[in-house]
Amino acid sequence: MHIPDGFISPSTYIPATVAAIPLLIVAWKKTKEAINDESYAFLSSLTAFSFVIMMFNIPIPGGTSGHAIGAAILAILFGPWVAAFCLSLTLFIQALIFGDGGLSVFAINSLAMGFVASFSAFYAHKLLHDRVNNNLVLFLAGWSGIVAASVVVAVALGIQPLLGVDALGHPIYFPFGLNVTLPAVVGSHLLVFGVVEGFATMLVMGFVEKIKNQSTAKGATV
Repeated sequence: MHIPDGFISPSTYIPATVAAIPLLIVAWKKTKEAINDESYAFLSSLTAFSFVIMMFNIPIPGGTSGHAIGAAILAILFGPWVAAFCLSLTLFIQALIFGDGGLSVFAINSLAMGFVASFSAFYAHKLLHDRVNNNLVLFLAGWSGIVAASVVVAVALGIQPLLGVDALGHPIYFPFGLNVTLPAVVGSHLLVFGVVEGFATMLVMGFVEKIKNQSTAKGATV
């Protein structure tokens, strides 16, 4: 889902950058407030997990690529602001060092996979928590977060033919419109990547809960 450099026009990524900067500042401040010495290692481990799974990109015809994110896990455990900051930091490192995603479009990737995914997953979990089976809630939180992010990416790509053409009328930037990007990007995340994200959320959260229960039991025994 990483958008590379050259796919997006300045008329899109400049306003996105202006919007992302204050959000990232708030997210950084909230992350500093929320994290202490005990939780830092745990947060770092989960952020590293997101980093790794986002590096496994599978090409999408008519779009860019798809992969899991891990946004729901971070958002549920640490809150959406912390999740958004950690994922945005991961995206920046991937773009800067590995060329996975572009620096010029970092803000769009951050808004989609950092903020939209994290907040969508967090509030889906909050809305459904205690109403349906816990595993189903976790699955839907992971699924909804990544699908919401894919909508942002699909729209950002799909509007590019409207924003710049050459003398022959050919698109200067991303060549496919919304009629291609919405079914290709969103459709693949609805049916494939969202399912992977949902199950990954279930498995990791189940493992975390198991570790917490074991720690609680040991503490009670002592």
